[in-house]
Amino acid sequence: MKYVVPFLLILILSQCKNPKEHQLSVCSFNVRYENSRDSMDGNGWHQRCPIICDIIEFNDFDVIGAQEVLYNQLNDLNQKLKDYDYVGVGRDDGKTKGEYAPIFFKKALFTLLDSGHFWLSEITDRPNKGWDAALPRICTWVKLKVQNTGFEFWCFNLHMDHIGTKARENSAKLVVQKIKEMCKNKPVILTGDFNVDQKSKNYEVIVNSGILNDSYNKAEVRYATNGTFNDFKPNMKTDSRIDHIFVSPSLIVDRYGILTDTYRTEIPETKQTKSGNFPKEVSLRKYNARTPSDHFPVKAIISYTN
Repeated sequence: MKYVVPFLLILILSQCKNPKEHQLSVCSFNVRYENSRDSMDGNGWHQRCPIICDIIEFNDFDVIGAQEVLYNQLNDLNQKLKDYDYVGVGRDDGKTKGEYAPIFFKKALFTLLDSGHFWLSEITDRPNKGWDAALPRICTWVKLKVQNTGFEFWCFNLHMDHIGTKARENSAKLVVQKIKEMCKNKPVILTGDFNVDQKSKNYEVIVNSGILNDSYNKAEVRYATNGTFNDFKPNMKTDSRIDHIFVSPSLIVDRYGILTDTYRTEIPETKQTKSGNFPKEVSLRKYNARTPSDHFPVKAIISYTN
């Protein structure tokens, strides 16, 4: 007598044999520090902050590595992004002074297992400028566990110096060394403003390390119509990617994107435009196109098996 195994049972057994794939949505976002010059040019923080939060909430990021975040900006983001917690300290004093490189993560999704920071310098445990850097630079890290799967991974987030070439080279080497020492074989995600693009030798230090891949190169689907720096000029284009998301080889990058969102600010005393080419209910008015920051955020959808 022959027995037919129900299709549902076969499906259940196949899922037991094969690890289930899960996804994480990761972002690197240099939000631009608040300053009076930007406000005079029409790019003030309080104008941009709601747009930045809208981008974060609409994309539903799970983890965000942010850069150039001053203490008051951190408070603004933390107040608006109710679903997120963060880790980070100010780079100037290890408390609240100077720019943060904070890591935001969803409170309901993750358990924070460990966290910390180090300075990008010969002296890593206290505020100082390393090598030929113009400013103190800091790297923030967290160890997270996905609550419903038990998956554990590390995130590092940094902002390398914009002037010191030796500082950037040695910072890249330092981060690779720290990841090797701290994380062993655990999966790692490294976000940041590296102030070097994909043609730099310092970039090669990371991608040739054997422990990290560029999510841009590894992505199965890629959307990158511009580079990552815009200088608050939405009509400019570059091929340089200075903001990166690097991942361990064990992680799969499903999608990579540079999010070139813009918004509009009103130009006073401009007239509405009407045209016979669109419905009479539609009217157009000239506005200024603006970017939420002088960097475009970078997004990666990453899969892991558990």
